[in-house]
This record gives sequence, C-alpha cells and structure tokens, in this order.
Amino acid sequence: MGRVLNLMAFVIFATTLFMRSVDPVIPQIASGLNVTPTTAALLSTGFTLPYALVQPVLGALADMFSKTRLIAVCMLVVGIATIACGLATNFEMLMILRVVAGVAAGGVFPIALAVAGDRVPVQQRQVAIGRLLFAAMTGNLLGASGAGVIGDVVGWRGVFFVTGAIDLVALAVAIPGFRSLNELPGRFDLSTFIPNYRAVFSNPLAKYCFGAVFIEALFLFGVFPYMAVLLREAGETHASIAGVVIAGFGIGGVIYTVMVAWLVAHISERRLMAAGGMVMGACLLVIALRMSWPVEFMNFMVMGFGFYLLHGCIQVYVTELAPSARGSATAGHSMFFFLGQAAGPVVYGAGLTSVGITPVLVVGAAALAATGWTCALCLRRSAPKG
Repeated sequence: MGRVLNLMAFVIFATTLFMRSVDPVIPQIASGLNVTPTTAALLSTGFTLPYALVQPVLGALADMFSKTRLIAVCMLVVGIATIACGLATNFEMLMILRVVAGVAAGGVFPIALAVAGDRVPVQQRQVAIGRLLFAAMTGNLLGASGAGVIGDVVGWRGVFFVTGAIDLVALAVAIPGFRSLNELPGRFDLSTFIPNYRAVFSNPLAKYCFGAVFIEALFLFGVFPYMAVLLREAGETHASIAGVVIAGFGIGGVIYTVMVAWLVAHISERRLMAAGGMVMGACLLVIALRMSWPVEFMNFMVMGFGFYLLHGCIQVYVTELAPSARGSATAGHSMFFFLGQAAGPVVYGAGLTSVGITPVLVVGAAALAATGWTCALCLRRSAPKG
C-alpha cells in the first residue's frame, strides 16, 4: 500500500505544479498578448472547463482499461501542450493549448485517487487521501510561488517551459513504477458506461458530494485568477508577491495533511465539515476588506486549511459512492469540482466589471458556510454504497 501511495503522490505532485502556476502571471500575459486582465484570467476557465467536461469519458475509460496507462498517456499530452503554451504567439493559440492541457490533465489526479481507493481499505482512506492531498498542495504551493519568481525573472513564457518539462521528467521516472504495480487491464465495453454512472448517481449522497464541491470551487477558486489584479490595484506589482499569497493556500493544505490523522482521531466528521465551511466563508470576507499582502498571505493559509477540513471528508464519501465503479465516481467528483472552477472566474469577472467583486465575495462567504453545514447534517457513513 505504501509503495502505491508514494507513486501516486509523486505523480500528483508533478502534475499539480501547473494547476495554479498561471494565476500570478495573469497581468504579464495580458500585457504580453495585448488583452485585458479579465480576458487573460479566462485561461483558468480554458483549462478547468475541458478538465471537467471530459471527466465522464476518462472515468469510464479508467474503469474499462488500465488506470496507470491512462495516467501515463495523459501526462505525456499535458507536458507537450504546456511547453507549447510557452511558444504561443497570440492569446487565441494560448487558449487552445490550455484547453488541450486541461483535457489531458483530467486523466491524472482523479484517476490517481481511484488507484488509491482500489488499494486502501476505507478505514484508512481518509489518512491515505490526506497524503495524496499533501502532494497536491505541495505542488500547488511550489507551482504558484515558483511561477511568480520565474515570471519576474524570465517572463510568463518561462513558467510554461519549466512546468511542462517537469511533467515529462516525472513521467519518465514514474513509468517503471506503473509497470511494477501489475495492474490488470480491463476491456473496452461501452455497455458498462451507463450502469457505472447509474450506480454512482443512485447513491443519495452523490448530490451532496458533487453539489458541495461545485460550490467550493465556484466561490473559492474563482477569486484566485484575480488576486494578482487586486494586489496590483493596491500597489503591489510583483508577480512573485501574488504567487506567495496564492501559495499560502497550499501551505494551509500542507498543515491539514500533517494534522489529518490527529483531526480524524479527535474530531467528528460533522464538526470538521461544518468548521471547514465557516472558515472558508470568513476568509472570503477578509479578501473583501482588501488588506495588505502579508495579511492576505496568512488569510490564504487559513483558507487552505479550512478548505480541506471539508473537502477531505467529502472525498472519502466519493470513493465509496459506488465501489465497483470508483473511477467513474472520482471522475464525477472532479467534473463538478472543475465545472465550479471554470465558472468561478466568469462569475468574479462579471462582478469586477459591474457591481464590483465585493458583493460576489459576500455571497460566496454565505454559500460556503451553508455548504459546510449541509454536508455536516446530510453525509453519513451508514448510507448505501452502491
């Protein structure tokens, strides 16, 4: 079990470096390609929307074929597309390449979670998922902070070159590990597609799991692409500072993963979920106050910790929605999560250009607090498992 978790954690780390790496250099991309910052922020949607929409197909393929082979193919495409982003000569080309990268990236993290779910008993799964989240948050942390530094030193194109190269190197290292898992490939059988998803959505907990992660992503991650813009309006023009602020979220996630075993042993799931929603809501209100960047950095740390208090519990329930179709279940989870991430920049962008971003933050704060309490009241371990 330890070998599998270490391998999946390595893969997740390498492929989450680029997840938030564009956010700190949004103003640079806007200037370099002669578009507005609001338009450049749509690169986040260009990545996350196809990531979400392709999940039902990739999840079904993962259940039909070898999960590790699918991960390897997707990592290859992600690496090539990301490097090509650095060569884009106009915004339209960059957006198309980000869409390609988003489609392929959809077959890495969710499927890696499914691999872990296949091999880790449910009693140990929240701690195991915590280890994988540690890898993801470390990747987000280094990706955001590193991208800001790279952007200041060599420009935004360097961000794509570096993260794409790291992905391809990680793939080369991971391939022998994939082979050593001796995963038995399935067979192509479209007749399992609908029954697998029917099994997932017939579980009454699915609507709470998927609805909650959509709201999380919409109101929480939707503000990320605009943090560099908000900081610039406050007089902080360095991309590296924006990267540090966003990286605070990853540090909060790392703190959660270090503490998850203690948290699970001493605090009930209900309290963890309720607390997570309220903490995230409070942090959005702090962003609305437009504080200095050191305060925002600390705020993002707390926000990252609060996010995983709720999200970590939800992910365990997702892996048990339909154990016979776990790839489809984790893919459904990612689909709703990244649909929320795709819609978020659009919602915040509309607020920024009309009524202002503050009302969106206030509404989001209330929605996140309500989501935490809803999950605390409605998610129960004794529910049917499909």
